[in-house]
Amino acid sequence: MTIIITGDDQKGIDELKQFLHTQFHTKDLGKLRYFLGIEVARSKDGISLSQRKYVLDILEETGLLGARPVETPMDPNVKLCIDQGEVFPHPDQYRRLVGKLNYLTNTRPDISFAVSMMSQFMSAPRLSHWEACICIVKYLKAHPRRGLFYRSNGHFRVEAFTDADWAGSPSDRRSTTGYCTFVGGNLVTWKSKKQTIVARSSVDAEYHAMAHTTCEIVWLRSFLEELGFQVQLPIPMYCDNQAAIHISSNQVFHERTKHIEVDCHIIREKVDNGVLVTPFVSTGAQIADIFTKSLFKPRLEFLCNKLGLCDIYFPA
Repeated sequence: MTIIITGDDQKGIDELKQFLHTQFHTKDLGKLRYFLGIEVARSKDGISLSQRKYVLDILEETGLLGARPVETPMDPNVKLCIDQGEVFPHPDQYRRLVGKLNYLTNTRPDISFAVSMMSQFMSAPRLSHWEACICIVKYLKAHPRRGLFYRSNGHFRVEAFTDADWAGSPSDRRSTTGYCTFVGGNLVTWKSKKQTIVARSSVDAEYHAMAHTTCEIVWLRSFLEELGFQVQLPIPMYCDNQAAIHISSNQVFHERTKHIEVDCHIIREKVDNGVLVTPFVSTGAQIADIFTKSLFKPRLEFLCNKLGLCDIYFPA
């Protein structure tokens, strides 16, 4: 068993290690370098997390080490349906691969949307779904060493980006929620998930995404304060839908917004209390866009850079 000890009190860490050594047979492995498939690298600028070896293991298992890489994890022109096409004859193989890819999203947010899509077909995968999974693996072949870089920026400001792709699923016309949060300019949490209801408008879909992001911000603020960090308020939650932003600050419920009344109260309460502000961000600068839809290479690479994804082995 491996235990990670972290903190800013070196004396306390040394005392804890000494105590554990008196109680158990332990060995000090030094600074963290590898844990549960995640590689940790340090430099004077910050810390990088990657799963290079894990990616190579997936490529070897699927027999794609020599495959030609592709530029994006999903083809933006392809729309996958639940019951379209020939049934894949090895569903266990499909589920195993999707499970591995899902774990890989711990350091690869660039494949989060694609893996979220593949997770929707676990019960009865089709051949087209398997081919889409192979596309993700081929994308990983192009960037096996990419990982998240956490830079020491000298501040702990929290900010969030929230987005939704209205009626993006061709099977049931449900929307996809995407959000990400940053602490000190570094990506800490993110999510890509199909919404549980059918949104009646793009504003409806965006507002549901804002409500989920609000809950994430509240949890993150509480977590940071438990660690002893004072979070600067209000926390900006960037959205690219002007109508949704207007509803979050409008004290009057209009007839057309009654169906999202609960979400209105969740967000508006935090806005009124000074916890949140909801500034507008242009669609081109919306970082959460990568969690709601498949993108072409230029847009994908731009957002990967904004998320802090880089290849630490690539010479500067």
